[in-house]
Amino acid sequence: MEFDIRDAALAEKGKLRIEWAARSMPVLRSIGERFAREKPLVGVRLAACLHVTTETAALVQTLKAGGAEVRVCASNPLSTQDDVAASLVVHDAVPVFAVKGEDKDTYYRHIHAALAHRPQITMDDGADLVSTIHAERKELLADIIGGTEETTTGVIRLKSMAAKGVLKYPIVAVNDADTKHLFDNRYGTGQSTVDGIIRATNRLIAGSSFVVSGYGWCGRGVAMRAAGMGAKVIITEVDPLRALEAVMDGYQVMSMAEAAKVGDFFCTLTGDIHVLRKEHFQKMKDGAIVCNSGHFNVEIDLDALVRMAVGRRPIRDFVEEFQLSDGRRIYVLGEGRLVNLAAAEGHPSSVMDMSFANQSLCSEFIVKNHRSLGRQVYRVPVDIDKEIARLKLAAMGVRIDRLTAEQKKYLSSWEMGT
Repeated sequence: MEFDIRDAALAEKGKLRIEWAARSMPVLRSIGERFAREKPLVGVRLAACLHVTTETAALVQTLKAGGAEVRVCASNPLSTQDDVAASLVVHDAVPVFAVKGEDKDTYYRHIHAALAHRPQITMDDGADLVSTIHAERKELLADIIGGTEETTTGVIRLKSMAAKGVLKYPIVAVNDADTKHLFDNRYGTGQSTVDGIIRATNRLIAGSSFVVSGYGWCGRGVAMRAAGMGAKVIITEVDPLRALEAVMDGYQVMSMAEAAKVGDFFCTLTGDIHVLRKEHFQKMKDGAIVCNSGHFNVEIDLDALVRMAVGRRPIRDFVEEFQLSDGRRIYVLGEGRLVNLAAAEGHPSSVMDMSFANQSLCSEFIVKNHRSLGRQVYRVPVDIDKEIARLKLAAMGVRIDRLTAEQKKYLSSWEMGT
């Protein structure tokens, strides 16, 4: 079996951590039990470009239980948990191509390795599999029946491809499921991002000025958690509706040009390029801490900061100091990559339970329905979204009401008024 991991001797540690995570993933576990009985993915070749974490391992085990032949590579050079990669290889016989800290060439070599078994389904976290296939591996398109995408950034890329008529197979936007973005993006990103910042810096959040750039679901989550820890939260936005919502939620809203002067922590979550730039670094106070929790490491213009710096050095794990000519120091966390995965462990497993339940059920959906799907980006079917919510509530011991016959009739009629 082909694989490329750091050290197979880490497998036992990884196995225990995967077991710990799986205990908080009851929805995925119930899907895995059904998959083991029904084998809806039997014989399906699946390539997964995801963060190689304990939760991802639970997803891979579920897909294998359903009969899929899975190959895995990392979707970010710093997000791999090496013990998890080792466990998947040693205990689950899954070809994994991922090493924490791999360079760019290795990263793309691993993507090509994950594609080596000519997948029929792609599973992306950032659309790198899809873009690589369309740009360099067009010969694989004949075998592919569909794919899934986990992130806001990836969905943006794929919708652009579809709009320009270059997308060659259907994609289900797992990110857009309510049971994904309302929980994973908000509560998962909120907790894990703050966790990554604290692990990397061991700095106090309370009393600081904490700048959150982007008030989408991820930004909302980080703002909420930072405020909950006592920070004075500042939001920067380009969308007037989101900016207005942030004001109504009780946060200060200002331009980055203004925020750069007062922030102690800066976290970008926009999915766009160069949100923090030279003109902002020039205004930051000594000791400012800069990080990113958007998918790609393009939100911070690190090249500009490197050019400005008269000195740079690693000062802690995942913390690099840039000294400017006037003596000010700016600290960048996790090389500007996803701080929650570079410096911490990513989202809590109870949140990823719903995200990866969507991945599993959407893979089954593609197998059953690919002949009727066009070359576009689809939302997760509502019945899948609601079934996952139902399973999660049941696992939590929460009961909800059902509509009475009278209520159903009222909601479907127009005759009854006040």
